[in-house]
Amino acid sequence: MERLARLEDRLDQLERSGREVDEVPFYPTNSRVMVYDDTSASFSTTWETIITPRTARLSLGLVFIGDYVSPNYTGGSWQVVVNDTTVIGSGSVPASLTYVLPTVTLDLSPYRNAPDLKIQIQTQRTAGTTTGGKFGGGGAIGSAPRFARQL
Repeated sequence: MERLARLEDRLDQLERSGREVDEVPFYPTNSRVMVYDDTSASFSTTWETIITPRTARLSLGLVFIGDYVSPNYTGGSWQVVVNDTTVIGSGSVPASLTYVLPTVTLDLSPYRNAPDLKIQIQTQRTAGTTTGGKFGGGGAIGSAPRFARQL
């Protein structure tokens, strides 16, 4: 009985604190993985993944950078969305050709019993030229996950 009680205590600790597991892969949603279109009215999903939440937290490291199409810099916004509805992190991408390196931590406790959890990285272009550039639609916003770990 004592041994069973210790095992139950240990299990409770693991459920509360979680444990680190392998990196979570994200997949691009289009062949360019960049927002080239004038999407100031809405966000575009550039990366996404589906996980089975089995730990306490998900830690994400992201990178964003605007573009330069003479004579304008491109900037905008980013957000991380869970299950197509809940925004868990957001920020801006300055129109200055500089990197933004945000981190976002998601508490997975409310989703523990869910079989799947969809996580999306989205960007929105709000500043910059709307013509020229590589594909004719103006400047772009580059984005990528630097790391994604269930902890």
